[in-house]
Amino acid sequence: MKELSRIASAIQPSATMAIDSLFKQMKAEGVDVIGFGAGEPDFNTPDEIKAAGAAAIEQNFTRYTPAAGTVELRQAVCDRMKADCGLIYKPSQIVAASGAKHAVYLALRALVNPGDEVILPAPYWVSYIELIQMMGGVPVVVTATEEEHFKLTAEMLAAAITPKTKALILNNPSNPTGMMYGREELQAIAGLCVKNEIYVVDDEIYYGLVYDGREFVSLASLGEEIQDLTVLVNGVSKSYAMTGWRIGYACANDRIAKIMANYVSHSTGSPCAISQKASVEALTGSQAKIETMRQAFEARRNAMVEGMNAIPGVSCLKPEGAFYVMMNLKDILGRTLHGVKIGSAEDFAALFLKKGLVAVVPGTSFGAPGFVRWSYACSMDNIKEGLARLAKFLTE
Repeated sequence: MKELSRIASAIQPSATMAIDSLFKQMKAEGVDVIGFGAGEPDFNTPDEIKAAGAAAIEQNFTRYTPAAGTVELRQAVCDRMKADCGLIYKPSQIVAASGAKHAVYLALRALVNPGDEVILPAPYWVSYIELIQMMGGVPVVVTATEEEHFKLTAEMLAAAITPKTKALILNNPSNPTGMMYGREELQAIAGLCVKNEIYVVDDEIYYGLVYDGREFVSLASLGEEIQDLTVLVNGVSKSYAMTGWRIGYACANDRIAKIMANYVSHSTGSPCAISQKASVEALTGSQAKIETMRQAFEARRNAMVEGMNAIPGVSCLKPEGAFYVMMNLKDILGRTLHGVKIGSAEDFAALFLKKGLVAVVPGTSFGAPGFVRWSYACSMDNIKEGLARLAKFLTE
């Protein structure tokens, strides 16, 4: 048989989905396992949002919509971005997609030619590096250490820029680290991008999950020049507990938005019409339940961070947003646990699942090989039990 696509064949499966699948398989087999792998809120979608989706079905709103999404949804995005981030967009500058991941894909499709370099700060979400390579782009990974709070600095960015640099991917707040860029940090990054005409795919999907009263600043809000270079990616999955509804969106200048809309018209077509109606309710309705969920995540974060840092041999930073903790394994690597020498994060995660009955994700796939990621998008009881199992696993 003739050779298959080299680009497609090189794409690796999602490590987070692989861990989650194994966890669910063990769970289905009756094993008492606890999962901290998937980045998915455990809350149900708020009732009024579900009702809007049900009403759409009853009203036969079940046909194709414009490829970029309904005008109603795109206007709702504009209104929410103005209210939350002070950003001004027109509906023609909004492209709805089948999830925020799809929006990132469309953004890179619009921006990247084969051979273009895309700067990718590490630790990074697992899909970014694969998405860059799917375009024929060249990922330029710039690693920020735990001592640097896992955040790209202007100095790091400047050192990575070459004549081939086309774009930067920024994730704020970050998956997997939960760290968030402040206004001054973003201003320095924005200045370099404007000076060097670098596009930014700015994934702000966790912008509604920020803690300790911190101010969230959208990169695109820092001036007309950086807004023009930015493709802002967001969606309803995380803040509204709507992962399965599959609605993300991108905000961009007219030229980029048109290219993205054209691309989606010939690939997936419009996102699910029913989900679009539900998303309008999410974006325009009361945000009170969203705040309730945010507060619950903050309490869970506090419990996980405090509990983890009290266990000898492991440690973590306190995240500022999202719902993830990166656990440092520096004092574990090289040790022998349960008769197995721990040489990597993969070794730890595999053994912890087998012997400790806890699923976490190795940091290697995030560009952070000495760490594992825990998600606290789960019950407080599971967090306490998971940490108890961790302590037992490390001492037996």
